[in-house]
Amino acid sequence: MENTPGPRAGRKEWIALGVLMLPLLLVSMDVSVLYFAIPYISEDLEPSATQQLWILDMYGFVLAGLLITMGALGDRIGRRRLVLAGAALFGVASVAAAYAHSAELLIAVRALLGLGGAALMPSTLALIRSLFHDARQRGRAVTIWTAVMTTGISLGPVVSGLLLEHFWWGSVFLINLPAMALLLLLVPFLVPESSTGRSAAGARRRFDLLSAVLSLGALLPVIYGIKEWARHGYAPVPALGAAGGLLLGLVFVRRQRRLDHPMIDLGLLGRRAFGGPVLANLLAMFATVGMAVFFTQYLQSVLGQSPLTAALWSLVPAAGVAVTAPAGAALAQRIDRAYVMGGGFALSACGFLLITQVRTDSPLWFTLVGGSVYAGGLVAAMTLANELALGAAPPERAGSAAAVLESGQELGGALGMAILGSVGAAVYSRDMAESLPVLPAGVPGADAVRETLGGAAAVASGLPGPAAEAVLTAARAAFTHGMGIAAVGAAVVMAGAGLFSVSLLRGVGRTGRPTPAPGEGTGEGAAVRDGSPAPVEGTAARDGLSVSASPGGGRGGAGAQGDRAGDRAVGPRVRGGRSGG
Repeated sequence: MENTPGPRAGRKEWIALGVLMLPLLLVSMDVSVLYFAIPYISEDLEPSATQQLWILDMYGFVLAGLLITMGALGDRIGRRRLVLAGAALFGVASVAAAYAHSAELLIAVRALLGLGGAALMPSTLALIRSLFHDARQRGRAVTIWTAVMTTGISLGPVVSGLLLEHFWWGSVFLINLPAMALLLLLVPFLVPESSTGRSAAGARRRFDLLSAVLSLGALLPVIYGIKEWARHGYAPVPALGAAGGLLLGLVFVRRQRRLDHPMIDLGLLGRRAFGGPVLANLLAMFATVGMAVFFTQYLQSVLGQSPLTAALWSLVPAAGVAVTAPAGAALAQRIDRAYVMGGGFALSACGFLLITQVRTDSPLWFTLVGGSVYAGGLVAAMTLANELALGAAPPERAGSAAAVLESGQELGGALGMAILGSVGAAVYSRDMAESLPVLPAGVPGADAVRETLGGAAAVASGLPGPAAEAVLTAARAAFTHGMGIAAVGAAVVMAGAGLFSVSLLRGVGRTGRPTPAPGEGTGEGAAVRDGSPAPVEGTAARDGLSVSASPGGGRGGAGAQGDRAGDRAVGPRVRGGRSGG
């Protein structure tokens, strides 16, 4: 069965996509861009240890906490308008960060950068729905979006390392300005506005401020608690914060169930074509972020590379992404995308199993091959998951849907860092206790040796030659063993994600329905908001829920529509009055 293509995008739309990808790259880079700059910032601003942590973490916390709010806001006031506001704020905050004269000011400005980033990220993905109506072209656009987003995190340390060799630490923020200026100049001419800020009767819908506060209050302490657990182990305050966040999350969910126009459509989240990809993305980021910490530390602390050299080598796995993401898109044209996603997760599991064989004396190419295999498989699966979820969401909910996807990724990354990091740390501590049960009398920092590889290196620097070599050899072997055990955990999770994709998502997204033309989303949205019955097959209301983001067009049709066969009982409820937004 073939999918009738929608109107094809031309040069203007592809140029618009390129313009939108620049801020996306910088927003994702800002998560990691301070890794090399923090020593220079510490020397200049003299922050306390706690302030230094907040300088690093504030951006990510605010970004994660506000994604859902900003996605819903973009759906109401217009995604193009929100992109422009986010770009302006991001640019102004970048200048303020570059010239910050105190640690307190830099922390506050990093929060503003997170606010600007939260405005940009879901809107850039949602605008792809407005720019590309042809399923095949939209699939390629989502592939580019996913690759840019994941590559930016790895590129941040490289860019900051290169800048810091020639300029002061503020330059890592000023590089944002040209891209934001270009965005502000070109987006009004290249990108159409898209929003559903009015009800079916034409009245302006009110933004739900209480739901926004609840979502922020739920996500921030949960992610903070998970990251603190990963960094320092259990502590009462982060644990209580996470528990409080979960309680606020329950209040948020109960409120969404009662609202006629909720911030998050829980009925949509319960559908296979949307909820399934959200979970798949969460599991993918669990493995990606959880292993990234080990990968970079292995290159630096075990192989002895400089930070910049290690950052450059860490970009090599992008070669796997460049091969597998287009290959996965091509396969999805011919076979059920569930099998392609399952294959991507299986490939990533194989890459993690290769990492389990890495030793302290393994050749660098072997480690990079393992990293390329697992990164390629993960991004291929994530790309198809993003396409499926974006296609399953009604057009008027595209911003909220993108925000839910990205919030799941943030949560998955935090869980991966905490759980896989804890596994690796436990193995390291056990191995060190067995390898070095007793250190020479009077050696300071004996506990640090058994806690982290960095602590062992610091202690070894003050020991005589043979003793220092013994400590470092044991610590590097223990760290590599811990990395291997963590990779086993990642491989198991990826194998489970592959089975989940095949079993739950098989048949979802295969359809012969045509892709809706521009403007049909409005009609669909009105039908949904009215709670009226869905029109007959082929009308705007029905097709609006089943737009495919398949890269193939032929068999990768609509997520939600393919879902109807196995989820008919859910469909009518989703189209009720609460689905509008």
